[in-house]
Amino acid sequence: MEDPSKKNLSFFESVQSNFDKAAKLTRFDDGILEQIKTCDSILKIKFPVKIAGKLEVIEAYRVQHSHHQSPCKGGIRFSMEVDQEEVMALAALMTYKCAIVNVPFGGGKGGVKIDSKKYAVEDLEKITRRYTAELCKKNFIGPGIDVPAPDYGTSSREMSWIMDTYASLNPNDIDAQACVTGKPISQGGVNGRTEATGLGVFFGVREACSFKEDMDKLGLTTGIEGKRVIVQGLGNVGYHTAKYFEEAGAILVGLIEYDGAIYNEQGLDLNAVQAHRQITGGILNFPEAVNYVNPAEGLELPCDILIPAALESVVHKENADKIQAKIIGEAANGPLTAEADVILNRKGVLVIPDIYLNAGGVTVSYFEWLKNLSHVKYGRLEKRFSENMYQELIGIIETTTGRKVSELERKTVLRGPEEVDLVHSGLEDTMIDSYNELREIYNTVEGVEDLRTAAFYCAINKVGITYEQRGIFP
Repeated sequence: MEDPSKKNLSFFESVQSNFDKAAKLTRFDDGILEQIKTCDSILKIKFPVKIAGKLEVIEAYRVQHSHHQSPCKGGIRFSMEVDQEEVMALAALMTYKCAIVNVPFGGGKGGVKIDSKKYAVEDLEKITRRYTAELCKKNFIGPGIDVPAPDYGTSSREMSWIMDTYASLNPNDIDAQACVTGKPISQGGVNGRTEATGLGVFFGVREACSFKEDMDKLGLTTGIEGKRVIVQGLGNVGYHTAKYFEEAGAILVGLIEYDGAIYNEQGLDLNAVQAHRQITGGILNFPEAVNYVNPAEGLELPCDILIPAALESVVHKENADKIQAKIIGEAANGPLTAEADVILNRKGVLVIPDIYLNAGGVTVSYFEWLKNLSHVKYGRLEKRFSENMYQELIGIIETTTGRKVSELERKTVLRGPEEVDLVHSGLEDTMIDSYNELREIYNTVEGVEDLRTAAFYCAINKVGITYEQRGIFP
């Protein structure tokens, strides 16, 4: 087999290469493996939209990678880089991601080939609503069919347009809110969705750092506190990842954005950097930090943990050997190429793969979908009951001990769980359990040489068992 570190693979080819590497270690026959690997349904559409009095023809996609579970699930991105191969790769990753974190969805992904910055809000709304109408016509959207979410270039605003369009075209669907996730709270969204991916990244890396034998191999102590962290990308995912690391006592030594990188071995104040960025339009020239005009240089600076949270393929065969981090947490989709993977594994770097680590978004999307289907806000049924029970408990403690509980202690104990508390708790439990499952595979399955292979092995095994048990539909 040719060494992947000697080849130039596309993003799609990298995903397929990682799949093949893990697939040969499983017990499934070639037929089932081919069914898992292939995209089930691919929709490519072109539709006209009138913009500023002229018709524009918009190119768009929706890929349903796997129907082993229903509905399919995956974001919609607005980008000029959108093409069929990219959407197929991202849809495949969604299948594997959902399987790893035990979320019962098949993978899907969508893309609209536009530069959203060039359009007025009302024109973006036209494009989004027309795209949704096309998905409805082709039966590529619905609470039990295919459930989109935000991705690059989209947000809760676009999701509310999608939901409204779907609901207007399906007026008798009582579960219409569940046709899309990542919505505004007022439109059926869930508290905790905004920070979900970044918080999931933090939980995943924190769990990886909790095993003494693993950290000993890297020459690191356990825990997050005191570890030097570089985060690439200060979008939603990167910002929240950096925020949670900083709050846990890590030292943010480096931050990387499109305009360059800044570095200070004593640490950077995230909120101060954000304030500087708002005033100046970029992160460069932040007080007491060293500037690097080429953002790629920031990836190669000294640190313990590197978090690529922006673009695909930023670590490749040309720079992989220069990376000084001992742990790389893939917050973005596909930030390491297959060639870089080989090089970094040979160096002994612990790479925590994207198909596990950035699954916080789809996990909390699952919680939102369940909320929409149940028509009940999380915490509504138990919050007051919990508070009353805690009140009784405090009364028993005070009577038994003869000590009056302070007002601060009373407030802390009496607080029943809000929706965001339950969402964060569910996400934390998911990320911890899933990491331990991958680590067990890595340590026990012969031929599994890294966590990425363990993650693909885990996903293939779960999807393959589903196909085996289902059999062939007559």
